Amino acid sequence: MSKLIINIKKLLQIRDKKTSFISACEMNNLPHINNAFLLIENGKISDFGKMSETPKINNIETIDAKNKIVLPAWCDSHTHSVFAGNRSDEYMQRLDGVSYQEIAANGGGILKSSMQINSVSEDDLFLDSKRRIKTLIGYGTGSLEIKTGYGLNYEAELKMLKVIKRLKESLPIQIKSTFLGAHAIPKNYEKEDYFKLVINEMLEDFAKMKLIDFVDIFCEKNYFSTEDTRLICDKASQFNIPSKIHVNQFNSIGGIKVGVECGSLSVDHLEVMNQSDIDILKDSNTMPVLLPGCSFFLGINYAPAKKLLTNGIPFAIASDFNPGSSPTGNMNFIVSLACNKLGISAEQAINAATLNGAYAMGVDKKSGSICKGKFANLIITEDINSIDDIPYYYADNLINKVLINGKEVN
Repeated sequence: MSKLIINIKKLLQIRDKKTSFISACEMNNLPHINNAFLLIENGKISDFGKMSETPKINNIETIDAKNKIVLPAWCDSHTHSVFAGNRSDEYMQRLDGVSYQEIAANGGGILKSSMQINSVSEDDLFLDSKRRIKTLIGYGTGSLEIKTGYGLNYEAELKMLKVIKRLKESLPIQIKSTFLGAHAIPKNYEKEDYFKLVINEMLEDFAKMKLIDFVDIFCEKNYFSTEDTRLICDKASQFNIPSKIHVNQFNSIGGIKVGVECGSLSVDHLEVMNQSDIDILKDSNTMPVLLPGCSFFLGINYAPAKKLLTNGIPFAIASDFNPGSSPTGNMNFIVSLACNKLGISAEQAINAATLNGAYAMGVDKKSGSICKGKFANLIITEDINSIDDIPYYYADNLINKVLINGKEVN
C-alpha cells in the first residue's frame, strides 16, 4: 500500500533516527518543512521533503494537504483507559467541597473503580474499552499506554491484562500494557499481605504469561512506600520488565530518587516537587511525565514544567485518562491545557506529546516523529494558520484526517 501526501503547508517534527527524545534546551524547537510532501509505503514513512522534490509515481493514492499541517500522531504514555462505569457522582461531591482523599477514605476513588471492574465480564470490558479507544484514535492518538490497577485482586488484574492483550491484537495503534496491581489497598487486605500478593504471585505469574510491558506502583502517603517501590522495581527487573511509576502527586516522599536509581523509564505526575527531586532528575535517563488533565479535574497543583526546563530536564505530557481524576483521553485538549496551565509553548507541548511521549512508553524507535522507517501514524489538521491554533482553539476539533500505519481511520 502506497500513499502520497502533497502540498503540506507545514510538515512538523522532522527528526533524525538517533533522536530518541527531545532535550530540555531543544523542546522549543520543532523542525519542519514548508510546502512539503510525504510518501507512505507499506504503512511506514518512506520519504518526505520539499514539494519541488516530490518523486513522480504513477497510479498512487494522493491526499492534497493544501493549507494543512501534518504532524506525528499523539503518543499518550500514561492512561488507565480500561475501566468500567464512571465516577460522576464523586465529581459532584468534590464540587461540593469533599476532597479526593476523603472520597477515597470512604470507599470511593480507586476502590469504586475496582468494584466496577469486578462486576463486569472480560468480554464486556473489552468491548467497552475498544469503543473508548477507537474514540481516542479519532482524536489523533497513535500510541497508547494502558495500566491495570482497578482489579485489586488476582482474577480481576488478570482480566484487565487479558483485555489489554486483546486490544493490542484488534486495534491498529501501538499499545503498551502496564501492571499496576499496587494502585491501592483493597478493603479485605492488610497492606503488607496485599503487596506480597502483588509481587510474589501476580507480578511473577503475569510476567511468565508475557502480559506485561511495564510495572507501576502508586508511591504516595497512605498507599505504597519508597521501600515498596524499590522492591517491585527490583522484582520486575528479574523478568526484564522496566518500570514506570506514579510519584509526587500529593506529597514528595522520595519516589523520584527510587525511580531514577532503579532506572525507571518514567516518573509520572510530579505535581509536588522540591529541589532535591529536581536535582535527582538532572542528567538521568528517566523521563518525567506531566499530567495536566488530572490537575485540571482535581483542582490540585500543576507540575512545575518551567522549573524542569530551567534545570535542563525534558518531559512528556500525557492524558492520565481515567474515570476518577482525568476523564478525557483527548490529547488535543491536553496539549492546549499544557500550554495554558503549564505555561509552555505550542512547540514544547507538541514535543512533549509526540517524541518525548513515545520515549516514555518505549516506542520512540517506531513512532513520535517524522522519520523514514517509522510508522505512518499521522495527524492532518484542518486548514489552520499555524500550530498555535492547536492550543488556541481548545474546544474545537482541528483534525481533518488521522492516518494509522498509513490508513485513514474513520
